[in-house]
Amino acid sequence: MAHLIQQPTRIEAAGNKPKLIDEFIGLVNSKTPQVSIARMQSPSGWQEPGQTPEFDEYTIVLRGMLRVETRTGVIEVSAGQAIITTRGEWIRYSTPGPEGAEYLSVCLPAFSPATVRRDPA
Repeated sequence: MAHLIQQPTRIEAAGNKPKLIDEFIGLVNSKTPQVSIARMQSPSGWQEPGQTPEFDEYTIVLRGMLRVETRTGVIEVSAGQAIITTRGEWIRYSTPGPEGAEYLSVCLPAFSPATVRRDPA
């Protein structure tokens, strides 16, 4: 049966600056454990701790540039581009550009604080 999602739920974000996460589909907003879909809006200079998540993440950059650090290098994903990161891979996201970034994130299975496995502070 079709289910209309009236609005997203704002999720608290990790990182050195405030970042907006609006979850449309996922564990919090729709009680969907199979997938999460969220819109992210990160300011210039934002960076989160590294992580080794237990989910695959598919990210499409709508505006600005998202930097993705891995153990093997750094990938800069610009507006109109996408990146796939796989579960068990260490990654760190940041938005060092002057306009920050807006992007869509799809996680399979759904994102949860328990499965993101952030680096210790």
